[in-house]
Amino acid sequence: MPKVFHRQDMTFEKKKSRIPEFEWHMSPRLGKLVNSKNLEFYIVSLDSGKFSFPYHFHRASEELFMIISGEATLRLPAGFENVVKGDIIFFEEGPSGAHQLYNHSDSPCVYLDIRTTFGIDVCEYPDSGKINILPFLEVFKNSSKVDYYKGEEDVAKKWPKQTMQKWPASQKRKK
Repeated sequence: MPKVFHRQDMTFEKKKSRIPEFEWHMSPRLGKLVNSKNLEFYIVSLDSGKFSFPYHFHRASEELFMIISGEATLRLPAGFENVVKGDIIFFEEGPSGAHQLYNHSDSPCVYLDIRTTFGIDVCEYPDSGKINILPFLEVFKNSSKVDYYKGEEDVAKKWPKQTMQKWPASQKRKK
């Protein structure tokens, strides 16, 4: 069933951060209110002198912003650009879709943030070398990457000896 979210009925909660530049006001996650299967969306009000989320990109999610009011500076891999009321910005998956907003104006910048969700996403932060496993918010340093087979060298020692014996042809599993 369609759901209309009236602006006058929305409440905005201040999202506090231990780094004050990353504090903003956010509506409830509207997609959760309607049990959206593949979209997460909410409205952000970015006060003057504040940044949106840290500079990041998604590995398994596309994102779209629509500037509802105000203006901001948008950081992209290719540089910086001013965005204003009515602008729609699409971010593809991967490093080429990296982005961050900064409100350089004296008025709040209010924008709709829409993101696809298909289960688990990996969000990467190029400035700080972190990765975030979403929706779990499990954050790790990217520098801890290891070879796929690291720690698997002695796999046979983890199995019972009788399991490691060759099966007689008569006992082989039928496919």
